[in-house]
Amino acid sequence: MNRSRLRSFTLPTRLDEDEFLFRKDRKQDMACYDTTNVYPFNIFPAKELSELEFGPVTVLYGGNGSGKSTLLNVIAEKLGLARRALFNRTPSFADYLRFCRYEISGSGKLPPDSRIITSDDVFDSLLDHRAFNEGVENRREELFEEWSEMMTRHARTGESFRLSSLEDLDELSRHNRARSKTRSAYTQDNLRVHEIRGASNGESAFRYFVEHIADGSLTLLDEPENSLSAALQEQLAGHLADSARFYDVQLVIATHSPFMLAIPGARVYDLDSVPVCERPWTDLPNVRVWHDFFKAHEREFDS
Repeated sequence: MNRSRLRSFTLPTRLDEDEFLFRKDRKQDMACYDTTNVYPFNIFPAKELSELEFGPVTVLYGGNGSGKSTLLNVIAEKLGLARRALFNRTPSFADYLRFCRYEISGSGKLPPDSRIITSDDVFDSLLDHRAFNEGVENRREELFEEWSEMMTRHARTGESFRLSSLEDLDELSRHNRARSKTRSAYTQDNLRVHEIRGASNGESAFRYFVEHIADGSLTLLDEPENSLSAALQEQLAGHLADSARFYDVQLVIATHSPFMLAIPGARVYDLDSVPVCERPWTDLPNVRVWHDFFKAHEREFDS
């Protein structure tokens, strides 16, 4: 099936930005107005970046402050992609988006379930997971106490439960279940949670990506390597490559992780260079730092 694809995205030119900021400055009556505080204006013209073209996997590489996350959010907001966590838009963001343009192949409509996944999305999910587990633990303690109370009552009185009305039927059922089971078995049966996951933050984050990248979607990922060990980063990169190759997912990833950069066939844009350009992932400065580090310690690995 040939799905619609994000083909290109165009940013405002330096002339567009200068003319807008000039008009805004002229209209601004407040003395505190400052044209340097108009994010996301004044970022990409200095990088001579005006247009991006996309493949099945496109990677935005850059160091801290390079603008890769900003660019990803600009694309997501212009396309109206779903997101979980709130995005802190500045008053100038809507003005900036009016200058942006994009082209989608095929039907011209975004694939269903397209979204952006940010570190905040994953972090909020981890908090929800933790709150759920805390709720399970509280209910577990209540059931422990309930079982112990029924066992103590039976041991003390030696009496069977007496059914005196229909309202006692549920209590009788619980009482009999408690007597026929160990405390742990009684608790598990009544907890109604058959799989309480004790995964680490990294494992939970990895699972979040797997569960929220829909087949055939356009999915933007902002530094997915956060919270992931090197092994999980490599595993996620493999999953992303398979998603693009076999499940028609189009990916745009902001990252400086070598594992993400090395996804086969990815178009890699270097946002640290002026002008911004495509580069082989092995030529990127961050990757060279890792390469040189391990090269310098090569003998230690061989010993």
